[in-house]
Amino acid sequence: MNAIIASTVFGVIMMFSGILVDNKKTVTSLAVVLFLALLGVNGFELATADPKSPQVLFNNMLKIDKMSLWFNTIITASCLIYALLIGKEVRKVGSHVGEYFALMFFIVCGLYLLSTYNTLLMMFLGIEIMSIPQYILAGSDKKNLKSSEASLKYFLMGAFSTGILLMGITLLFGATHSFYISDIAGMLNNENLNPMALTGILFLIVAMGFKMSAAPMHTWTPDVYDGSPTAFTAFMATVGKAGAFFAFMRLFYGALGTISSHWTMVLAIVTALTLLIGNVTAVFQQSVKRMLAYSSIAQAGFMLFAILAMNAMAIQAVLLYSLAYCVATIGVFAVVVKLKDYTYDGFNGLAKKEPLLAFVATIFLFSLAGIPLTGGFMAKYYVLAALTKQGNLLWLVIFALLMAAISVYYYFRVIVSMYFKTGEPELSSEVTVTDKILLVGTSLVVIAIGIFPQFITDIF
Repeated sequence: MNAIIASTVFGVIMMFSGILVDNKKTVTSLAVVLFLALLGVNGFELATADPKSPQVLFNNMLKIDKMSLWFNTIITASCLIYALLIGKEVRKVGSHVGEYFALMFFIVCGLYLLSTYNTLLMMFLGIEIMSIPQYILAGSDKKNLKSSEASLKYFLMGAFSTGILLMGITLLFGATHSFYISDIAGMLNNENLNPMALTGILFLIVAMGFKMSAAPMHTWTPDVYDGSPTAFTAFMATVGKAGAFFAFMRLFYGALGTISSHWTMVLAIVTALTLLIGNVTAVFQQSVKRMLAYSSIAQAGFMLFAILAMNAMAIQAVLLYSLAYCVATIGVFAVVVKLKDYTYDGFNGLAKKEPLLAFVATIFLFSLAGIPLTGGFMAKYYVLAALTKQGNLLWLVIFALLMAAISVYYYFRVIVSMYFKTGEPELSSEVTVTDKILLVGTSLVVIAIGIFPQFITDIF
């Protein structure tokens, strides 16, 4: 609860800093300090929480348990890494730096609601609080027509998916006469499941698929991620996606787990399509930024494995995958945003001009590809192992391994451009000593996650 209040207050502080402080660097530094303070608030809540007795607030509308607190801490740590690595690039987007960071704090507030909701109404509020600021961030570059187009597409598709979400909630309420997760779980069973409940579940799968860009509800993602300012694409593709996935998982584990046999195959098909479309389409992209957009779709497919598995190992996989994916993707975007040309040719010869930049980019790409000794490898291992342990969808595990092999091609294509092709890449900004230290530190985190995953997995 303290973290929800703190994120809101910090967002208001950032709004006023945009009015009272003219120096953009000072505003960015303030955002870093506030994200650090927010991480401290989450750490305090985690340290003082009773793991055996979840905290219930607002007439049981919020339920703060151990898993949600750990997820909040991971998301906040990712936001801090984002502010440190890409905060300088946020200043280049426009003159409203304080407002940009204020929107990010409000997004985090929505994510906290999504990790702790205990009713469908609070889930809806959390999704909207998370989504609306992202529409604004997507269109924040007023000088770029593609940014305005991305914002409009994101808003229209977001509004459409919200309507589907509300219809799903309405149908589920009609079938169970309750918005509460525990009541819905108690009312739904295989004996008396009616068509209204099944239709509501289908609508919820479609709506949540829009939010986390799962196929075939992914069509907005490449255009929005490509058109948005790169600094904000990094935030939307990591923190926003992980929050939507956790909300998805909390709903299906808490309310719909007892009838998993009715929706597992539908979600399995969605997962297979997400992996197929994300990976195959990424192969044919000429822009690294657009490739990363399709890559994020493919990563969403791996995240969905945790929902299909429905076991204790899947819960471990969720936290590990969220951390590994967010850190590696933020790191990649921190390198991409340093270049003027986002095509593969723009990376030609980067290893010769900026060897450290190319080296850390390679580590981040290794992680996203799932190469051993990186966080991405262990994250993929845990989600695949969780589904294997479940035992009923081995065909999907085999298919995912094939898709993971395809992903190696387009990730290594960037590495080949940096190390084995000649060129003179143009940098959009100087790579300072501070930038190098932060990038090396982030790459070490990625490796540490891969070598010592037990620090995350032993939590549960």
